[in-house]
Amino acid sequence: MDILRDEYVAKIAAKSWNGKVKIITGIRRCGKSYLLSCLYKQYLLRQGVQERCFVEIDLEKDINSAYRNPKTLFEFVMAQCADKNCKYYVFIDEIQLCYKVKNTDIDESLVPEEDRDLLYTTFYDILNSLRGEPNIDVYVTGSNSKMLSKDIVTNFRDRGSEINVFPLSFAEYYAFAGLEKADAFEQYLLFGGMPLAVLEPDEQEKRKYLAALHKKVFMKDIVDRYNLSDDVVIEALTDVLYSSVGSLTSTHKLANTICTMMSLKTTDPTVKTYLSYLEDAYLFGVAERYDVKGKRYFDNIKKYYAMDLGLRNARLNYRQQERSHLMENMIYNELIRRGYNVDVGVVEVQRMVEGKRQQAQYEIDFVINNGSERIYIQSALNIDTDEKKEQETFSLRNTRDSFRKVVVLDGNARPWTDDDGVTYIGVIPFLLEKVI
Repeated sequence: MDILRDEYVAKIAAKSWNGKVKIITGIRRCGKSYLLSCLYKQYLLRQGVQERCFVEIDLEKDINSAYRNPKTLFEFVMAQCADKNCKYYVFIDEIQLCYKVKNTDIDESLVPEEDRDLLYTTFYDILNSLRGEPNIDVYVTGSNSKMLSKDIVTNFRDRGSEINVFPLSFAEYYAFAGLEKADAFEQYLLFGGMPLAVLEPDEQEKRKYLAALHKKVFMKDIVDRYNLSDDVVIEALTDVLYSSVGSLTSTHKLANTICTMMSLKTTDPTVKTYLSYLEDAYLFGVAERYDVKGKRYFDNIKKYYAMDLGLRNARLNYRQQERSHLMENMIYNELIRRGYNVDVGVVEVQRMVEGKRQQAQYEIDFVINNGSERIYIQSALNIDTDEKKEQETFSLRNTRDSFRKVVVLDGNARPWTDDDGVTYIGVIPFLLEKVI
């Protein structure tokens, strides 16, 4: 049985032959290659595209290592697309493995220092050249946001279309798993949505796969890519972040934790750099603190979330299963997956304490800004007492605005709205139905 990812297939299909390079990004092993070379290809074949119209190359395979030279790759693709009467679909996996090649036919002394990058041919150059061929539609996958997402504007400008792919959503997992909703939710909370882990029926093998994937693929990739002397500090940082998902932290606090609790030596700049590596590998997402009333961001203090809970749980050997934190993490991932910009909200409120007026900050788990629309979301296991309800909704009610306010609860409760206009919904329907 295939895991269907129809939403992504539709997104890619909508961009076909738009004159741009289709750039499919996302965490390693989340199914980008399968999405492109199997699901999307099957879709095109059903539309009548012939097999001979596909040119596919996986740069991760050693047998294709020669094509990591962008000039060699360009020559290969052009040779495969020689029939000008045929419209070709070119699929290139792990394009970031292409290295840059110096152009020896240019007199370097004539090139100003600020333009020295022009001495090299990169994969951006050859993709832009292929994009200009009228009978070629180009699709690439990549697993490093630093080399792709962040460079799309500067290197492709309006000539690239990005489709960001995530591990399976809960809706995708539930459609495949064949379990009751509550049982599927528990499995997803524990093992996440990495496709090969989902396909593995044996729980012990799932655990082994996820642990090995984190250690031998993600950590090894980062150490090798950035020429780190060892993986000790970055693994310690990873563990601290996994242990505190959904907690406010800063570069300085993380460095102190590593130094004091783990007896390792590191510095704030090193931690800041390593955080960028982990984000670039799509292992973590980040939410910044936003002052709802002051309409400004706070510097340095942020929240980090694991992009896949299965990887997180395997790395921590299935310890630290605080349900409230895992549910909050799952909600964050779903909001990001749906394309929202997500911040952590801060509401400053003045209260009378023992006859004295004091100002304090109260948190809203998620603030979604979408153009002129804003939505506040609070994650709470339950509101089974009046005191608990008051506690969970205090910050929402004190925004003093009319934007929509949602509390996501544990379980399968259908949505309902109280007299203050706050909507409550169980996390399962929240994840399965796009109620926002």
